[in-house]
Amino acid sequence: MREVRLDDATALRAYAHPLRLRLIGLLRAEGAMTATQAAARLGDTVPNCSFHLRQLAKYGLAERAPGADARERPWRATARYTAWESDSDDPAVRAAAVQLETAILGEYAQRTREYLARRADEPAEWRRAAGLGDVLTHVTAAELVQLMAEIDALMARFDDRLEDPARRPEGARPVQIMRMAVPRD
Repeated sequence: MREVRLDDATALRAYAHPLRLRLIGLLRAEGAMTATQAAARLGDTVPNCSFHLRQLAKYGLAERAPGADARERPWRATARYTAWESDSDDPAVRAAAVQLETAILGEYAQRTREYLARRADEPAEWRRAAGLGDVLTHVTAAELVQLMAEIDALMARFDDRLEDPARRPEGARPVQIMRMAVPRD
């Protein structure tokens, strides 16, 4: 499944937990793994990861991988992406969407800080390729929707590399491109 949608406030708030965001990101990036493997990768405890994986499953974001047995119980993400409506008519859903988006922004900031802390250790070609930047433009709401769809379509060119590591060219590394469009006053 390409996308799972969260439509109610409870599910949005449940997903807004930082460890749950990291767990889903890990499962999406690296594939199925056990709570023990996830805990080792994230520097957390097995019981904590196990609990949060079960919570993610409760809201349709994670599931047991096929072939799981009583001894090896790997989890996998149910979809490549998670979507939700930020502009709901329901004030509780709108508030939960803000909570989730704030948590995601915190994760983005943390990942960026971690990269900046190790940037000097990166090869020169990667230091030149990666970085931060922004563009200020003047667009209508409809043009912004179209622009974001075009950016998503551009990035979709690389989706096959997510599912099939054999399609990754030599030297390819995971790179997270964080997309934000924030109207200014």
